[in-house]
Amino acid sequence: MDNRNRRRELDIRNKIIDNHRKGKGYKTISKQLEVPVTTVAHIIQKFKTHGTVANLPGRGRKRKIEDKLRRRIVGTVSKELITTSKDIKGELLDQGTSVSDRTIRCCLSQSGLHGRRSRRSPLLKVNHKKARLEFAKMHVDKPQSFWENVLWTDETKLELFGKAHQLYVRRLKNEAYNQKNTVPTVKHGRGSVLFWGCSAASGIGCLEIVQGKMKSQDYQGILDRNVLPSVRKLGLSPRSWVFQQDNDPKHTAKNIQEWLREKRWTIRKWPSMSPDLNPIEHLWTELKHAIWRRHPSNLRQLEQFAHEEWAKTPVDRCRRLIDKYRNRFIAGI
Repeated sequence: MDNRNRRRELDIRNKIIDNHRKGKGYKTISKQLEVPVTTVAHIIQKFKTHGTVANLPGRGRKRKIEDKLRRRIVGTVSKELITTSKDIKGELLDQGTSVSDRTIRCCLSQSGLHGRRSRRSPLLKVNHKKARLEFAKMHVDKPQSFWENVLWTDETKLELFGKAHQLYVRRLKNEAYNQKNTVPTVKHGRGSVLFWGCSAASGIGCLEIVQGKMKSQDYQGILDRNVLPSVRKLGLSPRSWVFQQDNDPKHTAKNIQEWLREKRWTIRKWPSMSPDLNPIEHLWTELKHAIWRRHPSNLRQLEQFAHEEWAKTPVDRCRRLIDKYRNRFIAGI
């Protein structure tokens, strides 16, 4: 019962007592307030006995988990976050306390410890953390105009079928393998396409499909065809724009490094294992969801939908990602 219903019920009880004090009979009060006569009699008798119409303490079923046991359960989970309610149930049962796993989950939820799917994140070693911290301290005070002149680049794999999206269905028992309740899969990984793309604060740049397995020579061709056209399209400063790429082996190959030196582009040194520092990752996620909603049935449709949805990316979305970019360094530090 919520607080509004509790207040309404208490108000009716008080009106019953007020009418009783005025000398009205049980049936008259019942008809006036639209309450059963037995309820009127019970409330009046309760008031005569206890001097109140409020709920008395100690009503209802006793708590299965008292404060001491609650603190022990919360302490167990706080020390080992992957502990399940069934694990705790088994431990308590060994100690002579019988509690259902559902009750344990309710106890944890009331204490603010809700079950959540763990987020995936890169495995950071000590040298990775050190490099990320140095990068954050070096760039945290860069002016906003600097980040507005960065061309962010990256590759992503778009899947036709697979586990890129976790889907839930509500189905009847024994209907798990009905076609409407399943997600189709393909063998040998032939249901995906690799894309290269770029973006900036002023919008999205070119998007190109990678044919086959990308090698350093293929990467060089992609940069040659797409980077400068994207810089001009997005209105980045010809003299001060900055090129960003991660440390993929194809990006750091000797022939690529020599080619980039010949181009004389300003290249931002990037810390390894830092996809969270690249705003384009957010655009990739939104692109995948947009494509998935259209249910492509073959790779040609997948490529077509990718270009169509990429072109729909709002400029405001790109702008907001860069406007809040400094917060990433603050969080990292």
